[in-house]
Amino acid sequence: MTAGDPHTSVRPIGEDRIRADQWHLQFLNIAAAHRFSLGAGVTVAVPDTGVDSHPDLHRNLLPGFNALFRDSGDGRSDGHGHGTGMGGVIAAHGQGGNRGALGIAPQAKILPIISSSAENLGDPEDLAIAVEMAISHGVQVISVSSTGSTNHRLTQAIKQALASDIVVVAGVGNRPVIQHVSYPATEPGVLAVGGVDRAGNHAALSVTGPEVDITAPAVEIYSTSTKGSYRRGTGTSGATAIVAGAAALIRARHPNLAASEVVHRLTATAVDKGPPGRDDQYGYGVIDIVAALTADVPPLGFESATAAAPAARPTDAEAERSDSDRAATTRGLVTLGVIVAAGGAWAFIARRRRRSDDPPPRISR
Repeated sequence: MTAGDPHTSVRPIGEDRIRADQWHLQFLNIAAAHRFSLGAGVTVAVPDTGVDSHPDLHRNLLPGFNALFRDSGDGRSDGHGHGTGMGGVIAAHGQGGNRGALGIAPQAKILPIISSSAENLGDPEDLAIAVEMAISHGVQVISVSSTGSTNHRLTQAIKQALASDIVVVAGVGNRPVIQHVSYPATEPGVLAVGGVDRAGNHAALSVTGPEVDITAPAVEIYSTSTKGSYRRGTGTSGATAIVAGAAALIRARHPNLAASEVVHRLTATAVDKGPPGRDDQYGYGVIDIVAALTADVPPLGFESATAAAPAARPTDAEAERSDSDRAATTRGLVTLGVIVAAGGAWAFIARRRRRSDDPPPRISR
């Protein structure tokens, strides 16, 4: 796990500064995004070290599974902290009054699946079992927090998830432990996530390559940890969890949208960085969650797919719900602290990217 998140620390129990420390929330304009969606009705599977029943997260935590020891526990325990951190990035609801950690999709549910531990970094077989369990549970998003080698069973499980209309999100990996994008981020159809720093520039630790699809904050990401404490992690794990949470927001707002179109919406609205168009550092660009939720994005197959400014507005019920919520392997796989979300293979079509100096989409009020 340490190899996946090279800079990790734990904050004292009861620390109230956690919300202010979550810089990525302001960077991503999450307050505006939550006017349109909170992720209600969507379940995100987190195959990782398990997810503790943290005060900031427990209402969104479903009973899950243990892929390491089939008949032991329901995934709601964590001997390491990594999985609890990823669950919190995705779906922490906080404790009201801006206290505690807030996730990207604070009304989404987390299905915790233990697929690795401090003693066992995980192997393809364990992750394959975890993905199979997630599919059988009917999740809409899978957040994979590891990368490494694969085997026939894992490859088939990931392909089956994509064929089952699940958004699969995976981190590209962290240097120097990993030098090239590894599985499952290399699987066609999986949304491969790289990282950026506080300035929105490519994070040096984030692996580069032609498989990178999108980037998100990956440096000093504060979230939940074990025994009611908090953690700070740097790595593409956090970036992956952010993108998985964004996928949950989109699936809640557009429940009839195919997984492949969810992925397309995320990449089509990303803010272009680096050389014009897709590149090996940023992919299609840095995630813009508000635009992904609201922009008029032509469906896959339209090569002139340019995201227009949003015309949608949240319903009164959505706005009220949002306001009240804000108040109230080595052997196989090296942990990245990321998520999995993907659904059906998508076409890599030519499209204009929004540049970083373009005005952001307007939010209709």
